[in-house]
Amino acid sequence: MKTHTFSKTRIASCLSLVMGAVASYPVLAQETEEKEIQAGNFEVIEVSGIRESLTKSMLTKKAASGVVDAISAEDIGKFPDTNLAESLQRITGVAIDRNNGEGSRITVRGFGPDYNLVTLNGRQMPAANIEATSASSSRSYDFGNLASEGVAAVEVYKTSLANQPTGGIGSTVNLVTAKPLSNPGKKASVGLKGVIDNSTETGNDITPEVSGIYSQTFNDDKFGVQIIGSYQERDSGSSQAETGNGWYTIKGDGGDWGSLPRDGSFTGLPGENDLYAVPRNLAYNFNEVRRTRTNGQLTLQYRPVDDVTATLDYTYSELETQTMRQQLSTWFNGVPAYGAYTEGTNEPGSVIGPIIYADNTCCDVGLGTSDYTTINENKSLGANIEWIATDNLTLELDFHTSTAEAGPENDLGSNNVVSAVQFERAQTEVDYSQDFPVMDIRFADGVTGLDPALMSTSGSSFRNSFMKSEIDQLQFRGNYYLDEGIITSIDFGLSGIEVKNRSAYSVAQRDTWGGYGTAEDYPDDIFLQQDLPGRFDDTLGSNAAELEPFYYASSMGDLISAISSIAAANGETISPCGTVLCAPSTYDTDRRVTEKQWAVYAQANMQFDIGDMPAWLSVGVRYEDTTVDSEAKVPQIDYLRWSGANEFSIVQVDGASQFTSLDGGYSHFLPSVDFKLELMEDWFIRSSYSQTITRPGYADLQGGLTVDLGARFNGGTGNAGNPNLEPFESTNIDISTEYYYGEGSYVSIGYFDKKVDNFIGTDTYTDTLFDIATPVGGPRYNEAVAAVGEDAAAVRQYFFDQGYTNAAGEIVGIDGEDPLLPITINQPVNSDTSRSVDGMEFAVQHLFGDSGFGTVVNYTMVDGDVEYDNYSTDTQFVLLGLSDTANAVLFYEMDAWEVRAAWNWRDKFLAATVDGNGNQNPTYVEAYDQFDVNVRYQVNEQLEVFVEGINITGEYQRAHARHPNMVVNLTDQEARYNIGLRYNFW
Repeated sequence: MKTHTFSKTRIASCLSLVMGAVASYPVLAQETEEKEIQAGNFEVIEVSGIRESLTKSMLTKKAASGVVDAISAEDIGKFPDTNLAESLQRITGVAIDRNNGEGSRITVRGFGPDYNLVTLNGRQMPAANIEATSASSSRSYDFGNLASEGVAAVEVYKTSLANQPTGGIGSTVNLVTAKPLSNPGKKASVGLKGVIDNSTETGNDITPEVSGIYSQTFNDDKFGVQIIGSYQERDSGSSQAETGNGWYTIKGDGGDWGSLPRDGSFTGLPGENDLYAVPRNLAYNFNEVRRTRTNGQLTLQYRPVDDVTATLDYTYSELETQTMRQQLSTWFNGVPAYGAYTEGTNEPGSVIGPIIYADNTCCDVGLGTSDYTTINENKSLGANIEWIATDNLTLELDFHTSTAEAGPENDLGSNNVVSAVQFERAQTEVDYSQDFPVMDIRFADGVTGLDPALMSTSGSSFRNSFMKSEIDQLQFRGNYYLDEGIITSIDFGLSGIEVKNRSAYSVAQRDTWGGYGTAEDYPDDIFLQQDLPGRFDDTLGSNAAELEPFYYASSMGDLISAISSIAAANGETISPCGTVLCAPSTYDTDRRVTEKQWAVYAQANMQFDIGDMPAWLSVGVRYEDTTVDSEAKVPQIDYLRWSGANEFSIVQVDGASQFTSLDGGYSHFLPSVDFKLELMEDWFIRSSYSQTITRPGYADLQGGLTVDLGARFNGGTGNAGNPNLEPFESTNIDISTEYYYGEGSYVSIGYFDKKVDNFIGTDTYTDTLFDIATPVGGPRYNEAVAAVGEDAAAVRQYFFDQGYTNAAGEIVGIDGEDPLLPITINQPVNSDTSRSVDGMEFAVQHLFGDSGFGTVVNYTMVDGDVEYDNYSTDTQFVLLGLSDTANAVLFYEMDAWEVRAAWNWRDKFLAATVDGNGNQNPTYVEAYDQFDVNVRYQVNEQLEVFVEGINITGEYQRAHARHPNMVVNLTDQEARYNIGLRYNFW
């Protein structure tokens, strides 16, 4: 067999730096090259900064089996971006979701956050996510919880091997932390940073961030200790225009709720075959976010002899987020007055959108106030022993116990709103002709506009969402190296993991949307006038003269105090806390899932020659067995209350509920084959085949039937779980070629194809579960319709006028007299439908000799086999998140200066197929790009100063429904800057 000699280049000198980063999945490093490094058969050349980081990342890619991309720290505690997700978006095929202007979750090759597995040093990490108005189902990991200072490298495995954990059909992302024995000696540094964010209106423009690292080895580098800590405060703000309750879609020119009148008041009327929509609402949200992030990491290592290394590590993170929101909103009940729509073709497939839409719905203008704080806490304790038993055998035992928990910080809940209100609205016009929807509110005669003297409150909602995930994982791994023959090594292992997840939710809602108290009950000075146009001055269309000139803000404390005074005077109990508004401490929805997974794998790694060309082949299989035990809290229903013109509330029996249990399970053989051939020196081709799985969301696995507490005229809704769901199964094919043509420089092109089975669809059935009587359709209701017509508000008022209420003054269904409420139950089932995603990835990394300049450019094209049909109103199943992405980085590094400019772009993509009202309507996030800049100056060997700019052009994000004029959300964002220093003591 031909011996392949490792080249003595500057690249070779950096390969030793990569070995620690790839140790979690040892097959990445080819054994031949490792032995050359151990023998010292390379020249030592010092490389640092951006060039070192890019070179280490390139060598990880080059040495890997399969398609792997990586980002490496420039130095211990010095990652390229302060946010891990922001760094990941520089990788080919990776796109990110942003929260408060920062990267939070990732999409890889078109597969969203729930399809990507995140590990920390090869260990599966728990994730805790909470939703605003429901119990969370997500398994996705939020990278905003972790500071980048403790991360040495991030590896993105786009193809799978048998020795890698399962769970991500999009990718497996491994976070590699720094280790003291990998950085021998004494090292200590501190970083100080001022976070400058001019987007905040009420917070501090400059907030602090401090981080520190101490690492030292003792006793001839046999014992090491490393402590890393960071603390960050950030105050930020954003302004949003949103149609949170979605668009009501109407086909053709027939009559329907909200259909356009044909009396000449509208131009561009839809033809028989055109499809259009009218808005259900429009709101302007003004958000203030105060975030505090604390991270800590302790690592102890002991190497009593050269062959044994023991590691004990503890990682902690806490993210506390306070959100304060003011809202100006109008609700539309389908009473179009006048306007204009875009011109359609009157052919099937034609979708038209509004240019001007005016609605005569009266009478309230909402002035919602929110103030809530959530805490996300993550803890991980791990132990690892690695033993080089012989020259040919390496064994490793790893255990960790980790938890992630998210929930409210106080009794105001994880999300809330108290709606202040003014009732003199007569008409509302919205201009949808540009990016920003311009709202113009017309008031009743004699009222000139918003006036604190006319303001009171209506309803409120205090929500309590909670999630806790716990993981205990034990892994045994072994590598046996053979001295002769084609097979160079065999990897084998066994792992067991128990995942416990609890997702819960409850709400305390007052449905007094018709008003609570009178304007005289609320002091005028608790409503503060605020400028409105200035909050959107960066968006196209916000300079319109018709835009509302101001809105009114109020504090949560003032509103609660005023409402409590009214309740106390009336002797009312208005919340679980009596006369004071608060969130419930118990849960209406409570889902608990335990998964036990056992896996065993074996993989043979081969090296041989095809002619004069060295080749590598890895063939393996992984067997996974999973059992699922699931419980869900099932409520006991008391009665149905007609709580608003279009709202009904299902009332539970106080304190009465029970848990029901279901179980399931599945097992899989997952083969993998990876081939790499060196056509000529430093020119490789690769091909990979693998099968991977992603597990269903927690809500789909719930162990019982739950009913949503809100209902409508036509009935209620509920959900039933299915623990016997099979996981998503993906068959993956990758073909790529790479040419490493110079120091730190390469070009690559790759094709990927993923065919995914077992997508989860919904089986729907309707039944009169729980025997809940509804007043709709009963004799009292029919009497009211005969008297006042079918207008919901008028019918409801007729009930009150006739005294058709219970002792508490509520309109309720009467058992034996009124019909039973139909409830539509959605149950997840595995679909027979397969979906395919394929695409191309292009990447170039080039260092311009000794000039100090370099560039990284990549582009990814992603395509799915089914696109969303905007003309269809039926339920559609398509893959979300598919979009092309591109990145370009230009940097200069010479002497004491380091400058980097980065551009990131993501094309338009489909983000959802169901809108905020639960209807089948798409949400498209429009194309977005962002420029970031980083400048560093090394004052001396110890001191470095820097400035970082994120989104320096202040780009805003926009989303729309079936037509670009049907705005769903527009978020105005500002640039953010960090100014700081980093001082190395040793």
